[in-house]
Amino acid sequence: MPAVSSVLVVGAGLAGAATAIRLAEAGVAVDLVEIRPDTAALGSGITLQGNALRELRTLGVWDEVAAAGYAFDVTGIRAPDPAGTVVAEIPDARTGGPDLPAVMGMPRPELARILTERAAEVGVKVRCGTTHTALAQDDDGVDVTFADGSTGRYDLVVGADGLRSWTRRAIGVELETRPVGMGIWRAFGPRPASVTRTDLYYGGPSFIAGYCPTGEDSLYAYVVEPAQDRSTLTPEEQLATMRELAAAYHGPWDEIREQLTDPSRVNYTWFETHVLPAPWNRGRVVLIGDAAHTCPPTIAQGGAMALEDAYALTDLLLTRSALDQDLWDAFHARRFERAKTVVDASNQLARWQLDHVQGDIPGLMRSIAQLVAQPA
Repeated sequence: MPAVSSVLVVGAGLAGAATAIRLAEAGVAVDLVEIRPDTAALGSGITLQGNALRELRTLGVWDEVAAAGYAFDVTGIRAPDPAGTVVAEIPDARTGGPDLPAVMGMPRPELARILTERAAEVGVKVRCGTTHTALAQDDDGVDVTFADGSTGRYDLVVGADGLRSWTRRAIGVELETRPVGMGIWRAFGPRPASVTRTDLYYGGPSFIAGYCPTGEDSLYAYVVEPAQDRSTLTPEEQLATMRELAAAYHGPWDEIREQLTDPSRVNYTWFETHVLPAPWNRGRVVLIGDAAHTCPPTIAQGGAMALEDAYALTDLLLTRSALDQDLWDAFHARRFERAKTVVDASNQLARWQLDHVQGDIPGLMRSIAQLVAQPA
């Protein structure tokens, strides 16, 4: 018998949706609440490494993901010269196993749709446009009050509500989220035929310029610059700024840049980071995903770490008979050091670029690939 029979999951991103799906599949009563009015994720695209694809397969959505995304097995490195010269082609590690692609790009809203539909299919009760306003727990459960005035009682509350988690604040956890020192321009647009993988351009006026195919007809492109206040720019000025920064990069970028014409499909954010020291739970409330750890996307492991959190947590909840300290100790033993190692590596790559240091990028990437190739 599982350690829990009723669970509230807060946040319908990767960590929350995956947790809800796995628990509901096993017969646990699950409510999933999302503060946004719908579960379509904000943003443009997402890069999913093999270990993320492995977790998506366990959720029963691999066929839909494979049909919606764009898979590839090599990353290109190009020079910031007038030809966009390819200087290296690096095979990506198949961290999900030999029968899965090394990497897949896909639109974030499409992945959100697939996971939400799977959650509903297995019996998760999904409620959008609300979240909790009060949590009161005792030895046997958690009483929850929601913003719409409704209430509920659960054996466990899972806070998967992101970087600025309201659940984290509600249980009194103080965590410093600090800027890394980089800002990223992202845009979603059509895929030129020449783009069949991620290419990264290092150097030039920005730290990185890159792109990732997300489907037969789509990609997301990005430029990483020193973090600065871009909040006063209008959408049209944001588009112009990204196009201006991208003008230093060529090859496929020339066609990508010409097709970036919609201001509504451009956004700018800073890279931020934190790691919550163990424990991630306070009694019967636990934090996972970005609520517990977040990092710059320099090795594209953020989504994978969220999915792995969900897998490890639900594996223990479904195979243990009690929600006790032994379960929490086992959870933190499986997740804390692994997640921290990935966050530290992501920040190290960013730091080398900020300091203009030629670090051992291949060695660092290899060590992370070896780590995440082992199931969470």
